[in-house]
Amino acid sequence: MLRTGLWSCGVRFTCGNYRVRIASWRTMASVTRSEELVSNYKAVVARIEQEAAKHGVPVPRLVAVSKYKPAEDIQVLYDAGHRHFGENYVQELTDKVEALPKDIQWHFIGSLQTNKCKVLGPIANLNAIETLDSVSKANKLNNARSSLESANPINVFLQINTSGEEQKSGLLDPQEIIALAQHIIKECPHLKLQGLMTIGSLASSTSGEPNQDFQKLVDIRTQVQSAIGTSSPLELSMGMSNDFVEAISQGSTNVRVGSSIFGSRKTKDEIKQSS
Repeated sequence: MLRTGLWSCGVRFTCGNYRVRIASWRTMASVTRSEELVSNYKAVVARIEQEAAKHGVPVPRLVAVSKYKPAEDIQVLYDAGHRHFGENYVQELTDKVEALPKDIQWHFIGSLQTNKCKVLGPIANLNAIETLDSVSKANKLNNARSSLESANPINVFLQINTSGEEQKSGLLDPQEIIALAQHIIKECPHLKLQGLMTIGSLASSTSGEPNQDFQKLVDIRTQVQSAIGTSSPLELSMGMSNDFVEAISQGSTNVRVGSSIFGSRKTKDEIKQSS
């Protein structure tokens, strides 16, 4: 009864002792959240390492997708040693860049709009954009990045719509994909072509069979590499919380995992209602 009364009255208490008890309860809750995050994170890392060893492939990079999650959650995983985090929205990314350590390696994984390239380009610790799908966006990113003389090139993944779903962004035509890859290499010195990215369809991700969308990305990579004559393999960014295990077995080098680490997230509407 005492705990319920304290919580319902919140900070309206004027008694010093009550204030101390409320602060202590909140600290306990915060510690519990930190422990949960670290436990989830370690479990995902262990599963990634297990699957990589099982299939005899290098351990993929883990991008912890922190969309809609507070900076405090990211700081917990940063303190646990993690550095690669993924965000879907430009404003949320820029806010977190300002609030968090500057050696975090940010990945932009949301739909890339042309008018946002000038915002993303100058972010010094933006490691990668995983959703590049046009020459015009490549040019704008390259020009925006050129304003930072000492910054490393932005790694870019070409987004490929391997499932052919209309609601998904990404390139479909192999010749367009090859043309964009060649353009980046020849005309965009402030960008580095790192690989190809796709999001598997729900049907392919839950079929219990090898994911055909992932296999298609592997095949497209072979075509692109042959056309551009690269000496090192392009990376494959594929696999999320529900299908990263299958993605690793099919050669993913970069997995994007959110809910398995951070838990379920609120929708935009739920966030607006609670703010």
